[in-house]
Amino acid sequence: MINKNSTKKEVLVAVKAEGYNLCYASEELRKDREVVMEAVKQDGYALRHASEELRRDREVVLEAGKETGDAFRYASKELRGDREVVMEAVKQKGYALQHASEKLRRDREVVMEAVNQYGYLLRFASKELRKDREVVLTAVQQEGWALEYASKELRGDRDVVLEAVHQSGQALDYASAELRRDREVVLTAVKKNGNALQYASEALKGDREVVLTAVRKDARALQYVSAELRKDRDVVMEAFKQNGHALQHANEELKGDRDAVMEAVKQKGLALRFASDELRRDREVVLEAVKRNGYALEFASDELRNEREVVLVAVNNDWHALKYASEALQADHEVVLVAIKKNGWAFEYVNEKLLFEMGQYWLACMEVKNGIS
Repeated sequence: MINKNSTKKEVLVAVKAEGYNLCYASEELRKDREVVMEAVKQDGYALRHASEELRRDREVVLEAGKETGDAFRYASKELRGDREVVMEAVKQKGYALQHASEKLRRDREVVMEAVNQYGYLLRFASKELRKDREVVLTAVQQEGWALEYASKELRGDRDVVLEAVHQSGQALDYASAELRRDREVVLTAVKKNGNALQYASEALKGDREVVLTAVRKDARALQYVSAELRKDRDVVMEAFKQNGHALQHANEELKGDRDAVMEAVKQKGLALRFASDELRRDREVVLEAVKRNGYALEFASDELRNEREVVLVAVNNDWHALKYASEALQADHEVVLVAIKKNGWAFEYVNEKLLFEMGQYWLACMEVKNGIS
């Protein structure tokens, strides 16, 4: 580790290895152009520890910006307002825009360069440029959710919003109320991200085609579906095929529908937790669930957690399932052996009486072994 008494040679070795080490150098060496240049090449943020004079040095600042655009925040105020320097910095790393002067954040060419790299940088553009259709289109084509920073007028522009949701379905959140009622816009959004359904109008949350498209993309979208369509067996079954956990968003009637629940637990065993009490007592349904995930035994009825075959299937899938077996089966030699073969830590869930018996057996074996010896 270097310190304020370290030589230039020692400091050069240190900053080449880790630019941040510049902060430990003497004030004199933080004014040394060669030392600082090596530091910012390795870590742009090292510019923070350079002398004020070197933070006004174009070449040093641009070198730091090559490593990370965010380093531009440590450049002098003069350089952050220098168009040539800012343009070069933004070309290297668009992030530099956020540290440019207000005047340059109103510069259309500078902002276009930035948002063409990272759409979200639209947030640092001037209000005037966030009303500029071409600038906003460029931004949302890169990152759809940059629509959040567009002007109110452009968030109501159908072409702009279509571009945004085509790139990122979640951008629908920032569209105007009118466009969240637009069927084509919403369909485009949910094709990209099923959960974008949450931002659609109430009417479109009840549109069967829109809803089916959403749940096929992401079963979690079922939670945003209208109450009426959550009773629709075809819609719910489509969601279950994608992710069985969607059962939690089905209505009570479908949580008690044997075929629907069977489809859900085939996809995700833990979906058993959302099934009706009656189906958690159904041997076939529970067996299917624990085959997929032994942990699902936790949600089976007490009777089935005391059924040997069910518990054996569960612990064979995941030894942790022994935790949810009945006390009687936590003392069952075969069940316990299956779990222990999976992982020795299963002893944690073994019935205390059986553990004592096993300990006594082990001690007896050791006595016999020692006696023979």
